[in-house]
Amino acid sequence: MTFTQSDIQEKKEGIKLYDYQHDAIEQIFERLDKYPKKHNLLYQLPTGGGKTVIFSKIAKRYIEETKKKVLILTHRIELSKQTSDMLAEFGVENKIINSKVKKIDVKDEHMCYVAMVETLNNRLQEDKVGLKNVGLIIIDEAHYNSFNKLFKFFEDRVMLGVTATPLSSSNKFPMRDTYDELIVGHSITELIEKGFLSQATTFNYDVNLNSLTIGINGDYTVSSSERLYTNDEMLDIILRAYNERSKGKKVLVFNNGIKTSQEVCRVFTQAGLEVKHLDNKNTEAERQEILTWFKETPQAILTSVGILTTGFDEPTIDTIILNRATKSLTLYHQMIGRGSRITKTKGDFTVIDLGNNMLRFGQWEEHVDWDQIFRAPDAYLESIVSDAELQKQFKYIMPDHVKEQFSKTKKMDFDIKLEYENALSKGKRPMFAINKSIQNHTKMVKQNADDLMGAITLAKLLNEDIEYRVKNYSYCIVKSTKSYVEWLIEDYKRKLNLALQEEFANIEVDS
Repeated sequence: MTFTQSDIQEKKEGIKLYDYQHDAIEQIFERLDKYPKKHNLLYQLPTGGGKTVIFSKIAKRYIEETKKKVLILTHRIELSKQTSDMLAEFGVENKIINSKVKKIDVKDEHMCYVAMVETLNNRLQEDKVGLKNVGLIIIDEAHYNSFNKLFKFFEDRVMLGVTATPLSSSNKFPMRDTYDELIVGHSITELIEKGFLSQATTFNYDVNLNSLTIGINGDYTVSSSERLYTNDEMLDIILRAYNERSKGKKVLVFNNGIKTSQEVCRVFTQAGLEVKHLDNKNTEAERQEILTWFKETPQAILTSVGILTTGFDEPTIDTIILNRATKSLTLYHQMIGRGSRITKTKGDFTVIDLGNNMLRFGQWEEHVDWDQIFRAPDAYLESIVSDAELQKQFKYIMPDHVKEQFSKTKKMDFDIKLEYENALSKGKRPMFAINKSIQNHTKMVKQNADDLMGAITLAKLLNEDIEYRVKNYSYCIVKSTKSYVEWLIEDYKRKLNLALQEEFANIEVDS
């Protein structure tokens, strides 16, 4: 695809740049002026900050000032199209090098090219692309190491990589080995405070990730994720989380497998909700139809796999559901960033985390020392907390609809770790803490139930609180095999029901 001057004249004369974008451009050109040859510069800006606008303006200015050509590299066709459109908005004639372009003559007069990385690599290997007088290479989503194969063709050029997360997608190719320096842009918090990004409110649901396995890419495998997230318990959790936090809102769900996404779609459909599934097997026409439906439907739920993490902007999204766990800080920011676009009527959005990701990486808007990560990525990766430790950090918060059923109980907090320590200090057996917890739950149910049937119903509402307390108890005694914890939970529920039967039998006798 080529944008000619006549096409461009129909475009707008310019796009309004925000102050922080002007500042970024000036910072970058200060470095380009100082190092006009063979210098690799990396620029970081959060998802939603307008990186495409910034590097398109840089391309225009660079061409005007140096009379040299600019080559922009992308890893997805959607990003190529978006970049080409943005360049045209700035009045930059450009040509997309995609699979349809078999050859580019040395005499080609375009000053700017937007190239798919694999296509360009093939054409360069075949010696069918004559890219002469290229002075600046711009790399979008520079953290992907798929671009590395092209660098040998442009060793004497200036390179500008742009990314929201300057952490390589491969541990074998740290970004510090490719780029000479990093410029850190405005933070997520700064962009929120200035009104350029929406504020996120995150709700974390406890998920046991012990069954997940790590693949050769350093992240959780699709197969182990599919087994966990397609079981009935997890499907119940995602539907409940939606009803509790985002019912009636526009929702984008991220999954780590096609089967998982299809199952989510099935469960939500059975619940009478407006939902569609999207993955990379959909045709381009199907994809456009689904995305148009998603845009135009106020309460739409779109459950997806992978393909919407980059190159997708839909400001009307109200909720992001992370129906997966990831070890990738980059993916974590990309997924949540899809909901961060601001509109005249939207200043905040909701994140539902079903993969302990917030515990692993911190709140999305928390400060991240990108300089330190750029310089020492291995140290950062080693500092990521293990899943076992994350499980210990989780704090159960009783949902509002459960609290309402126990409205006559003034204090519901119970620290089983403290009770365990008290038991040991008094020379009692560790199970004393479990018995105290059962007594506490029995009291709560008795205060809020009128009869035994009502008590048994209320006790079932405490299942998540019971599991949370038992898990914390198991951490204390270090005897936390999966089978033992499962037995302990069932034994706890059995003893609670027996205690309730005794309590209400006594009430009947007294009456």
